[in-house]
Amino acid sequence: MELTTIWFVLIAVLWIGYFCLEGFDYGVGMLLPVLGRDETPSGDDDGGTGHTGETRRRQMLSAIGPFWDGNEVWLLTAGGAIFAAFPHWYATLFSGFYLPLLLILVGLILRGIGLEYRGKVDSATWRARMDTMVVVGSFVPALLWGVAFTNIVSGVPIDADMEYVGGFWNLLNPAALLGGLTTLTLFLTHGALFVALKTDGQLRHDARALALRLGLAAAALAVLWLGLLHLRTGTPLSWTVAGVAALSLVGGLVLAARGREGWGFTGTFVAIGLATASLFLALFPDVMPSSLDPAWSLTATNASSSQKTLGIMTVVALVFTPVMLLYTAWSYWTFRKRISGHHIPTEVHHAAVEPQPTAPTGR
Repeated sequence: MELTTIWFVLIAVLWIGYFCLEGFDYGVGMLLPVLGRDETPSGDDDGGTGHTGETRRRQMLSAIGPFWDGNEVWLLTAGGAIFAAFPHWYATLFSGFYLPLLLILVGLILRGIGLEYRGKVDSATWRARMDTMVVVGSFVPALLWGVAFTNIVSGVPIDADMEYVGGFWNLLNPAALLGGLTTLTLFLTHGALFVALKTDGQLRHDARALALRLGLAAAALAVLWLGLLHLRTGTPLSWTVAGVAALSLVGGLVLAARGREGWGFTGTFVAIGLATASLFLALFPDVMPSSLDPAWSLTATNASSSQKTLGIMTVVALVFTPVMLLYTAWSYWTFRKRISGHHIPTEVHHAAVEPQPTAPTGR
């Protein structure tokens, strides 16, 4: 296999890891005002007393606390790999999609500030403002990544000099907006199932019920979106992978409806991963097709770095990729326990994310 192909596959794997892992982070952030609403349910698993909205929101934030910043490493690594392995792809992508990528960056900054500084001031108004930043900072990338990848796969106006010659509004075409709504609802479903998997009591039941409702919309949008993209550029292999992704999503929802949140979350995890893989399969050997003339498309060959650069990068990747995977697996295993409302202290800590409980609980 050529080095350009190897690095195309590695970059696809990095994006798959990013969407599978960061996707539930975005979902939890967007659902903060929905599942973290103020109410006192009765008859929950925490003794029938229920918990305040603030306790529910802190349960949700504690669930993603050990993971959200580590998950963003996948995005940084994917961007860095494109820059080093395919500099022409990086230049065309980041100059042509400058405004959407800037909005995503602003969203990630707002989200990070909201998560890190939420517990720094003991004020309901302050926490509400930080929650708004988390919601907005989760919503923007969840929507715009779908818009961006739809345009990348279906093609954008690129001239003979490998330069994007369209405008911002060219990117907001109906197919791209459908892609944005698809990733948005997929991440919402993924996040709701993560909350159901990681929490206990009434919040767990509310999250599972919401995930089932969101999942139906996500499945319908995903089938329409993937079908539209693969009709344009798909191959038999990409169609097969997209079909398995749709089945994984439906299977995960069925298992979640039976109270198996772990398998339900696995279903959305696999569905997002396979859907992303199908996009890269439909894209190859192009990395950014031109809608003006196929001869002007950026391919894995004409957009790549030198063989020497790719060779050095391959050696580095062989050393550090296993380390990254082992650390990710270790962190998820270490913080695998459910978080009950009783684990949330009543006083406000001077940290946005509470420590996880040490007492084992059932799953």
